[in-house]
Amino acid sequence: MNGFKVSKKIILNHNPDVVWEIISSKNALELFHPYCLKNDVIDYKKKDKLVYLNGLTYFREFYAWKPNNGFELSIGKKRGKKSKVLWEIKILDRGCEVKISVFPYRSSKIPKYFYTIFNILIIKPKLRKYLQSVLKGLKFYLDTNINVKKNQFGKHSWFS
Repeated sequence: MNGFKVSKKIILNHNPDVVWEIISSKNALELFHPYCLKNDVIDYKKKDKLVYLNGLTYFREFYAWKPNNGFELSIGKKRGKKSKVLWEIKILDRGCEVKISVFPYRSSKIPKYFYTIFNILIIKPKLRKYLQSVLKGLKFYLDTNINVKKNQFGKHSWFS
């Protein structure tokens, strides 16, 4: 990992067990992810495929599965570099907090001496917007039991 990390969190007025049930279910991203076209299970709790609205296809490999607490995974193209992602559920007095952290891979397309500035100006803001939309989608789904619409919280230049 390259040391860069982007995190977003949201407070949910829902039972942590219910939140876990949703985020850990098969094809979960089809319920609440606003940039997800399809989320196919390859091997439940181990590997799935995420097809974004623009056709970009990423594979997620889960390497830590912690019931009611979260999971850890790597995500990326089938034969490409992978980013590390952590989903964490923290129990609160009322409801819970869900936090997603992404440790993005370092692209070899960006010269090393530009990478820090590129990360600050481009990668972090775009990842923050992405994570915020995913968390808003989770809240929307939990509050309404209605699947999130495509691009419901605005389009994203990487995934829409």
